[in-house]
Amino acid sequence: MTKPVRIAIIGGGAAGMMATATINEKNSNAEVFLLEKNNELGKKVIISGGGRCNVTTGLRDIGEVLQKYPRGAKFLRFAMHNFPPSDVMNWFEARGVPLKCEEDQRVFPVSDDGHDIVKVFKQIFSKNSTSVLFNHSAIGIEKTNDEFIIKLRQGEPLRVDRVILSLGGQAYRHTGSTGDGYSLAESLGHRITALAPSLNSFITEEKWPRILSGVSFERATISTGGDQRQTFTGPFLFTHTGISGPAVFALSSLVAFTDYGAKKALPINIDLLPDYSAPKLLADLQTAMDNAPKKSLKNTIHLFVPLSVAEVICEQLAIPAEKKNAEISKQAVNAIVKRLKYLPLTVIGRGAGSEFVTAGGVELTEVNPRTMESKIVPGLFFAGEILNVDGFTGGFNLQASWATGRLAGTNAAIID
Repeated sequence: MTKPVRIAIIGGGAAGMMATATINEKNSNAEVFLLEKNNELGKKVIISGGGRCNVTTGLRDIGEVLQKYPRGAKFLRFAMHNFPPSDVMNWFEARGVPLKCEEDQRVFPVSDDGHDIVKVFKQIFSKNSTSVLFNHSAIGIEKTNDEFIIKLRQGEPLRVDRVILSLGGQAYRHTGSTGDGYSLAESLGHRITALAPSLNSFITEEKWPRILSGVSFERATISTGGDQRQTFTGPFLFTHTGISGPAVFALSSLVAFTDYGAKKALPINIDLLPDYSAPKLLADLQTAMDNAPKKSLKNTIHLFVPLSVAEVICEQLAIPAEKKNAEISKQAVNAIVKRLKYLPLTVIGRGAGSEFVTAGGVELTEVNPRTMESKIVPGLFFAGEILNVDGFTGGFNLQASWATGRLAGTNAAIID
């Protein structure tokens, strides 16, 4: 009688939980060990999306979904077709968690509670022969013949036939994501690419954004200056320290490896009205002013942007906001239009974002994208954020974790 395969999954986040659940499903005879350094599973899953858990995206076209990954899109193609967002939604709903898709295509549990997502996995593990080992940190892995020896911070080494590394990156350290997986991967011969924080807000040198804190735009185009110009169009808002929101997070992802900070600022500019050409905006603003010569300038600009923004722009341009339209020069009108279409800011730091993602990770050319197995060490698999894969905000990073975890679990469970 063939002895059951022994599989260790290191990291009990989204990818690790999905990999473990998949092994339970595909090979009920496998001896499964899920090692989690915290005292609970899925800490980052629970707090994602402000505790609501942005499970995945409502987008159905895989090509469109893959465009949301600045790094790793090509590598993800097979995993995403194997376990697309629609299948992820069906998977959770079939296990008792009804989901909802909001207008911006973000998918959440109807309960708005990330604990419900993690509870699904807890129920699966309790019904199967899965040993969930809490407060267990792997400090080393050796491959000898056909066996992996996992050295633990406490207790005897664990000997298994296969290993799935599904540890998180270095973002959001209080959840346990301290980048331990990188050193384990390197010890087995894998290369780790450059690492950088992603999906962050921008802290600006200018202090005036605090005046507009909480003011948001549903659609604006934010661009970086310099040689490597990046641009993104979407929602954003002003904060006490600068700017934030989906468009900012996406742009921060695109410039994750750009060196910027207090000593080396990153110039950006915002087109507050991207659907207006400058000539069209100039014509419409001038018409509005001509039709109401006694109306104040700020209230006329308010036809296009929030009043507080109109006041700030007037102040920046040293144009009295209370002046009547009839008193405003053509030169001033041109300056206002230019500022609405090109609002400059200077980024000097990275602030907190809505997700907790590290750009960079295990070199993708060393991993089989159809199985998630290492091309260097047979029996070693990768899943989740440890890979050099990251997406924009909106459920894309969890989707990548579910998809790669599903693929790693499926292939680790196969009996030779």
